[in-house]
Amino acid sequence: MFAPSRAGTGSYKWDEYPGTIPLWVADMDFATAPCIIEALRRRVDHGVFGYTLVRDEYYEALTRWYATRHGFRFTREDVIYTSGVVPAVSAIIKALVKPGDGVIVMTPVYNCFFSSIRNNGCRIVECPLTVEPVGYDEFLYRMDFDALERLAADESNTMFILCNPHNPGGRVWTPEELTRVRDICHRHGVQVLSDEIHCELTMPGYRYTPYGTIDSEAVVCVSPSKAFNTAGLQIANIISRSAEKRELINRAININEVCDVNPFGVEGLIAAYSVEGAKWLESLKSYLADNWAYTRDFFHEHFPQCRLSRLEATYLPWIDVTGLGMAGSRLAMEIEQKCRVKINDGAMYGDDRYIRINIACPRQLLEEAYARILSLGL
Repeated sequence: MFAPSRAGTGSYKWDEYPGTIPLWVADMDFATAPCIIEALRRRVDHGVFGYTLVRDEYYEALTRWYATRHGFRFTREDVIYTSGVVPAVSAIIKALVKPGDGVIVMTPVYNCFFSSIRNNGCRIVECPLTVEPVGYDEFLYRMDFDALERLAADESNTMFILCNPHNPGGRVWTPEELTRVRDICHRHGVQVLSDEIHCELTMPGYRYTPYGTIDSEAVVCVSPSKAFNTAGLQIANIISRSAEKRELINRAININEVCDVNPFGVEGLIAAYSVEGAKWLESLKSYLADNWAYTRDFFHEHFPQCRLSRLEATYLPWIDVTGLGMAGSRLAMEIEQKCRVKINDGAMYGDDRYIRINIACPRQLLEEAYARILSLGL
């Protein structure tokens, strides 16, 4: 995978903390697929960047990709485009949840869920995931269905936000798990919003199940941004088969002023969701799998007291550091100050026993970062 230098390019990941090796915010250091670069270059060569009409080819690429790759079938009428998954989540909450109502999240979970819920005047209702040891020093998260049932039975809790695959836990939820979520939420009239931005980034042996194939009433958010490293193009899609919900969401999208997208986001998605894009994606996934294997072996050898969440998807290993005798926030600060390596602490996701590392970078850079961390002598 080609990884150009990003320092000094206005990169949030690299230039927010200059002089550090950045293994934090969830974007990759790899150049995007050549087919995307070529599509954007053609658009630049045209030279006019006015207001954008999202044309038929966009919807055709989107619906074809999800139908053929994931068995998730929907029509263009089911789609609302917007500038990103976080704006989408915020607009959906605004549209479908009354201020003061509870929104259930399974913690630890993506930090922007918390702010989106609070910013819309709603209550964060935590349904903690449970930990199951799997092997010598690994674990995986399980959903606590009994807790979800209790929380869903509370009439003041009216939405559940699912992270599928899960960030930061790295789980690929199974069809059986998702079916139980659907049944509980339907039984109690709780709406489900599923954030599926990491859906393409599965590890070998794991298969992502779109929640929309389990629950036709759900609202689903998708974007090519994580898989193709195109977050700066600012494009995402909301999928809902309910005309009533789409009308409410459309209104909220306009109220929040995130109804317009730029021409590069449109062209980038069309190119990403192509045969050429799929081939590039498979190469990327192979590289990420090798980086995960290297990371797992490194921690097994040098930090056996740290348990790793088994990474089934994403490029974001999640590591329990309680065996080191310090909180994740304290460890992250020491690693940044003493090693000049920037990582995420678990507190921002709701559990300060953990750290999160971004391994979507060249192996040489990952090796240097780990060597620096090892020099701490923990």
